[in-house]
Amino acid sequence: MFNYYKYIVQVRRGVVCILSVSLSLLFAQESWKGKFEQLGQELATPNSYRSGSGAPGPKYWQQRADYVLQSEVDDEKQVLTGSGIITYYNNAPEPLSFLWLQLDQNINADNSLMRITSTSSIRDSVPAKFLASSLHIYPYKGGMAVADVKDTNGNPLPYIINQTMMRIDLPKPLNTGEQFSFSMRWSYNINDRAIVDNRADRSGMEYFPEDGNYLYTIAQWYPRLCVFDDYEGWQNKQYLGAGEFALTFGNFDVKITVPSDHVVGATGWLQNPDVVLTPIQNERFEKAKNSFDKPILIVTEGEAIQREKQRSKSKSIWHFKAENVRDFAFAHSRKFIWDAQAVKIGDKKILAQSLYPKEGNPLWEQESTKAIKNTLEIYSERTIEYPYPTAYSVHTANQGMEYPMICFNYGRPPKSKKVDQRLKEKMVGVIVHEVGHNFFPMIVNSDERQWTWMDEGLNTFLEKETKRVRYPDFDISTDIPKGQVAYMKGDKSVMRPIMVMSDNQGKDWGNISYYKPSGALTLLRETVMGPELFDKAFKEYAQRWAFKHPKPADFFRTMEDASAVDLDWFWRGWFFSTDHVDVTVDEVKWYKVKKTTIDPEKQNLKVEQGDLATTKKEGKAADFGKGPTEFNLLKTPEKDYREFLSRLDEAALRTELESKNLYEVTLKNTGGLVTPIIIEWTFKDGSKEIEKIPAEIWRTNESEIKKVFVKDKVVTQVVIDPNEETADVNKNDNVFPKKPAENKFDKFKKGK
Repeated sequence: MFNYYKYIVQVRRGVVCILSVSLSLLFAQESWKGKFEQLGQELATPNSYRSGSGAPGPKYWQQRADYVLQSEVDDEKQVLTGSGIITYYNNAPEPLSFLWLQLDQNINADNSLMRITSTSSIRDSVPAKFLASSLHIYPYKGGMAVADVKDTNGNPLPYIINQTMMRIDLPKPLNTGEQFSFSMRWSYNINDRAIVDNRADRSGMEYFPEDGNYLYTIAQWYPRLCVFDDYEGWQNKQYLGAGEFALTFGNFDVKITVPSDHVVGATGWLQNPDVVLTPIQNERFEKAKNSFDKPILIVTEGEAIQREKQRSKSKSIWHFKAENVRDFAFAHSRKFIWDAQAVKIGDKKILAQSLYPKEGNPLWEQESTKAIKNTLEIYSERTIEYPYPTAYSVHTANQGMEYPMICFNYGRPPKSKKVDQRLKEKMVGVIVHEVGHNFFPMIVNSDERQWTWMDEGLNTFLEKETKRVRYPDFDISTDIPKGQVAYMKGDKSVMRPIMVMSDNQGKDWGNISYYKPSGALTLLRETVMGPELFDKAFKEYAQRWAFKHPKPADFFRTMEDASAVDLDWFWRGWFFSTDHVDVTVDEVKWYKVKKTTIDPEKQNLKVEQGDLATTKKEGKAADFGKGPTEFNLLKTPEKDYREFLSRLDEAALRTELESKNLYEVTLKNTGGLVTPIIIEWTFKDGSKEIEKIPAEIWRTNESEIKKVFVKDKVVTQVVIDPNEETADVNKNDNVFPKKPAENKFDKFKKGK
């Protein structure tokens, strides 16, 4: 057992004193919880691959995988068949004897780990669709069927499938600097998203009974190389639905076979528009490339309605190429209306393109391509200039999912075609968010399976910034600190920190990965760092890690390295804990300097440095209503100047302070999360003043602080966090003088 009753020897002014520290040690244990200590064990040790500054190290490396793929969707049976050649480049400083690939469609197989480990319960009057979804009872058999895996000479390669992961054994070790090519063939049944409705189904089809057509949003459709990196080797965690993807950059050459009356949008740039488009569509397509002021309709609504009535028996092959991307997705339907507009980013022309059925209008023709443009412009200002030639927004029901250069988005007007503000905000918000994912994680390529916040949180923050700048009438309250108050003061026993792994987030995944990180970054930008420093540091992170694989430590370290702001306390509190902000104004004392001068040496008074000898009435210092308490400003004893020959003009100091009001404010940290202090002073003449104090004020006592403020005017009220910038969960204890407690009979009296 630790013995508190110890003594220490202290040298003070040349005199050896023995002091008892039992009480101070007890107090220190209560007031110090390590919230300002540097992040050490929590972050990976810097090395030659990832530096202590947060930048890629001099020996940083990453792998690469190139794909030449073919795909065909059977529009009658809704089956996708695929084939292709994959070339893997080993840039790692070690040989590899096997490769790991992701077969994400296997999450829908009968025996998938997601299905086996998902929990469920029975309640009375449960809707049939929800019960079918939770018990996986519906007329659909999912999972990817692999036909064969061969080397370039046609020899079979041994492989084993472990749930959503597939291991291919190589004929011989793949050494550093070498490459290996192999071919594959596969197929799977495409799921109907209206029936197989869970978080795992990020792609599939939507059926339109009125005209008998399908709209396909196809992703996770081919075997995808896992990431092998310096941090953990193979990232081969199973796909369980919540944690998205960790993927390797490479080049794609993809041919997509569809009925000739379908319109296709995909990752990459269309290589054969003169083959798959009609002459008038090709003419409109060329015109759109230089239309910066408004979208050009390449396929009109009327033309799309005519296509809905057709059933072409011929087929067309749409050919796309994409360079330096981590994934490839596509969408197609005969229902698609197609518009496009040019966007100027730096010295490049980007083509913003929207695909949507008539069910999306009038909202989609008015807002979709405009939202792409706004997103690309704001994100490019804040991170890196958008590097790809195009960005698609595709409309289908109940979806928001992102892939390089293409995303699938909800926001469907009712049959009345009446569009209210709420629907418009939701639709524009999801487009901004999903197009924004081109930057995080499609370019700044974090590991979504482990740290969802690194893409969703950063992206939600920039989505909020885009709406704040380009859509000032939109509601952004969820994405700022104020919007997290209700969540952060919730039940801590079921709460998880932001740093939790994606699949372990539980029911609060929206707050944990999207809204709390966005609120935290807003606080960091607006209150802790200031917009100028934050924006420079955030942009530095994006530029350092564009087309690379950053980890949390790289973000944390870069933000500090590029700003000279020590943020370990911030990451520790907001990202590693479930603490909340609750600062209590415990007491405010009003003082004035007494006009009588006291010379302690003449009056034989013993004064320690820093003492305020006050002349108090009975009890504590008076509150605002009782007037100030006077205190003695003593003449400084000669010994306290020590060896210095110069002297402070104490008479001038006294003259200056005699007209001032001094307020000693006592604040308590009752929530646990240390935070900057924002004080609103209200003066007797009705004027107000805002004063901001950095969070470091809590560094020596994380539980309670006192600070004296000097004011010219008489204060009538003190309010902490007046504009709700810090996510303080209890506004009622932020005000002094405190409101009197209501008598239990007051309500009865008012009622009478």
